[in-house]
Amino acid sequence: MDQALVELNQKLDALTAQVAYLTEQAQLAERGRQERSELVRDLTPIANDAFRLAVEQLEEVQEYVDLSDLLRLLKRLLRNGRNIERMLDQLESLMDLAATIGPLSDHAFSKAVDILADLEHKGYFAFARGSLKITDNIVTSFTEQDVAALGDNVALILNVVKDLTQPQIMTLIRNTLTAAEKAIEQPVDISLLALLRQMNDPAVRRGLALSLRVLRVVGSQGRDMVTR
Repeated sequence: MDQALVELNQKLDALTAQVAYLTEQAQLAERGRQERSELVRDLTPIANDAFRLAVEQLEEVQEYVDLSDLLRLLKRLLRNGRNIERMLDQLESLMDLAATIGPLSDHAFSKAVDILADLEHKGYFAFARGSLKITDNIVTSFTEQDVAALGDNVALILNVVKDLTQPQIMTLIRNTLTAAEKAIEQPVDISLLALLRQMNDPAVRRGLALSLRVLRVVGSQGRDMVTR
């Protein structure tokens, strides 16, 4: 009799535990259902607004977009998911690189601006603009035949320029121009007596002798050219 009561109590305890477990599971299920219901209730207005907005936006482009095009684009996106992921990784790397070299590029840009400002202050750009104008005048003033003739005689021209740029020649030209500029500013006596008086000056006689020598050389060159 006592053994039967003990077994009955054990069965009742087991049944009570099972009922409690089932009750707890039912409560958890009910709680989850309520949470899902609340989530659906909260998301429904958002989904409706999103659907309405999507419909409005699609109405604006429905003439240019076909459903098959969207499906094809979606399939391509799915097929190239890994490529897109790698592209995003590369983009992140580029952004990191840009963030790293950004300060360096800013410093380099600031340095370049300072250098350009210094060149402008020294007149390099003004000189370049003047050189372009000179070049333009040269190009518009010479024909193709003139350029060909210059090319044939460029060696002779360079030799003449080299001779003219000798220090003694440049000094002579500069002194002559300076003296001529000063002489032009002074009054000139052109009477015969004044001219004869100047002939007594050794410098005048030397200059006249040099001029005659140069004229003789020029005359002989002209004679040779006529002979040829």
